[in-house]
Amino acid sequence: MIELQKQFPIGLNVDWVSAKQAPNSQPLNDWLLDPKSLTARLKNQCNEFKVKVIGQRVEPCSSSEANNNIKEGESVLIREVILICDDIPQVFARSLLPLNSLTGEQQALANLGEQPLGQVLFNNPKLHREVLEVARIKPSQRVCELASTLNLSVEHDLWGRRSIFTIEGKPLMVAEVFLPSSPAYIK
Repeated sequence: MIELQKQFPIGLNVDWVSAKQAPNSQPLNDWLLDPKSLTARLKNQCNEFKVKVIGQRVEPCSSSEANNNIKEGESVLIREVILICDDIPQVFARSLLPLNSLTGEQQALANLGEQPLGQVLFNNPKLHREVLEVARIKPSQRVCELASTLNLSVEHDLWGRRSIFTIEGKPLMVAEVFLPSSPAYIK
């Protein structure tokens, strides 16, 4: 995983759709549509859980990631990580944190290092999750190149989900892609 930083930012320029359009497949749907903390669920699946930071920097929000809460061109802190269980990469996560959301208690979100964002979010009683969206990720996407870099064979489309979260009216967006080694694909 030495060369990961050179790939930053991976990005997720995919077509997000309503969760109602999720595939009718188990256990994939169970993972995609789970409203609870993915971090907590992964921690329950393994003996050793780690976060590997690919990169983090401030950029303008792209048109493909802009939404009702985060505007195109707005300065956002982009953070990309891999969630790892027992040394096996499970999830690629990309977070967009508008700089104007990183005030007060939320300033700490800019300095998480290898601490999981999900753990911090879901421990905040003021957290509100907006609508969940899903996306099919084709092998031509950069996140699939990342999977190959991690020595994971991409033999099928990958799936991801994203949500806007708000804390005291301050939005942030989290997208998560289940990598080929994820239990989401085990039948």
